[in-house]
Amino acid sequence: MKFCSSCGHAIEKLVPADDNRTRSVCTECQTIHYENPRLILGTLSTWQDQILLCRRAIAPRSGFWTLPAGFMEIGESTEAGARRETLEEAGAEVEIHDLFAVFDIPHVEQVHLFFRAAMTSPHLAPGVESLEARLFKPDDIPWDELAFESVRQALRLHLEDRSMGTSRLHRMQLPKMDW
Repeated sequence: MKFCSSCGHAIEKLVPADDNRTRSVCTECQTIHYENPRLILGTLSTWQDQILLCRRAIAPRSGFWTLPAGFMEIGESTEAGARRETLEEAGAEVEIHDLFAVFDIPHVEQVHLFFRAAMTSPHLAPGVESLEARLFKPDDIPWDELAFESVRQALRLHLEDRSMGTSRLHRMQLPKMDW
């Protein structure tokens, strides 16, 4: 941010009075512009024993496989956003079960939330952000073609839970990856 969205004047990076972090502050009207992490919402959706993945048609990581996920929109709940992203990217209708994983990714200013979900049918109709959507048996997951570390970890944790017959909430901070 270079200019104030309230008055249009220049922004300075400084620690405002009564704060402890560097913020973007307007040099004219003194408006503090808070920049906070973005929420990425998605699902780990299954149909019988298969897992839904989408091949990305957009940057970053175009052509690589991912779980259906995207940015939370103003006015929606996390669950509604995850359901919307799954419909937009894969054309899949899902029933959300529970929150499955929370990944803190500070270096890209994001938090990824994945919900466990069951597809209501095997029908897929990829949207404009996906080259294709497919159901994979666990042994067929394209591990070397996954787009993001959060996707890799979510799949690994899902398969681990499944093998142990558990259903846990997972939380972790992910390191910066050199893709």
